[in-house]
Amino acid sequence: MNMTTETIDRVAFSFGPFTVYWYGIIIGVAMLLAISLASKEGKKRGFEEDTLIDMALWAIPIGLIGARIYYVLFEWDYYIQNPLEIIAIWNGGIAIYGGLIAGGLTVYWYAKKKEIPVALMLDVLAPYVLLAQAIGRWGNFINQEAHGGEVTRTFLENLYLPDFIINQMQINGVYYHPTFLYESLWSLLGFGLIIFIRNRKGLLRQGEVALSYVIWYSVGRFFIEGMRTDSLWIGDLLRVSQGLSLLLFIGAIGIWIYRRRDYPAKSYYLEGWRLKKEK
Repeated sequence: MNMTTETIDRVAFSFGPFTVYWYGIIIGVAMLLAISLASKEGKKRGFEEDTLIDMALWAIPIGLIGARIYYVLFEWDYYIQNPLEIIAIWNGGIAIYGGLIAGGLTVYWYAKKKEIPVALMLDVLAPYVLLAQAIGRWGNFINQEAHGGEVTRTFLENLYLPDFIINQMQINGVYYHPTFLYESLWSLLGFGLIIFIRNRKGLLRQGEVALSYVIWYSVGRFFIEGMRTDSLWIGDLLRVSQGLSLLLFIGAIGIWIYRRRDYPAKSYYLEGWRLKKEK
């Protein structure tokens, strides 16, 4: 049995005073892939070629700021004592829900500005955001963060994980649940399922691809969050991400039911936007 415990260096490379981390590279690649795929899908649904790229120039930086603000607010006791650390994002501390909220509001604003159906814009983006999340969790893997509670090496080996994952899950001599992997696989599975069902003619209306994303991700995040050791908390009673996941799940189901009351009035996803109007 290979018992090596060599871990992956979180630094990809350095040049002069600058250090480039694998986390940043992985997140950057995930975002670029998501925007590239969403742009191709957007063209099929009637968007102009650069619409989603222009939108991303707003949504990505605002989303990152939102992710940081969200994290800082729920760790305010620390940051009020260390205000200079608020901008030190390179030391870690961003929350994906904060990024999704800020990014989602930016998409809403941009779609309204361009007079594009908000529901359709969110539908085009949603599966690829989920794909980006699946990839981005590997940045947490490199940083040895977003993990669960203690386990044994035998437990990890019984999951048939490769050595490089098992080794990276050893931190200061202790092995931990690879919750980053659980969420990555859940997101990847959801991406595949949503892509499959959205292309079924007469199945999903505009807005329901995005609602499918919210429902799928919130279910997985609720249970996986319960395993993590680094959760943000409201007092000592509630994990923030679990509470928000539950609210999003209930809200998405409610919106879906409400929007279906006028069946079959609303446009279907595959009907697109400009393509429909030109017929």
